[in-house]
Amino acid sequence: MSLHCLDSSGWIEILHNGPNAREFLVVLAKPGSVIVSTISLYEVWKYTVLHADKLRADQIADLMRQSSVFPVDPEIAIHAAALSIKNKLPMADSIIYATSLANQATLWTQDSHFEGLPHVRYFPKNKS
Repeated sequence: MSLHCLDSSGWIEILHNGPNAREFLVVLAKPGSVIVSTISLYEVWKYTVLHADKLRADQIADLMRQSSVFPVDPEIAIHAAALSIKNKLPMADSIIYATSLANQATLWTQDSHFEGLPHVRYFPKNKS
């Protein structure tokens, strides 16, 4: 089975019914195939508290925790640092990408930092 890792932007797009939500829902339709970086859990919970409320954020966190959640371990941290240097990625993005690669997953995102990188499904942000 192929594994998939939704970047924070993908979770936010789905859970807040953004214009690209349908692109990312394809991943959630495959139970057991989704992995989650703890960094995405952090970013999505924080975003939701700021743009909705804590109850909604907790509900979303519970949904995300139904997938396999991967913490940042020493190998992920070092690989993320190398990816950050090589691809000029911000820290959070490099950790999410390293988590995805370590689990041989495809990263699904609409964050332009990832455009063109291997093992990434990139969808440009749709402003409509």
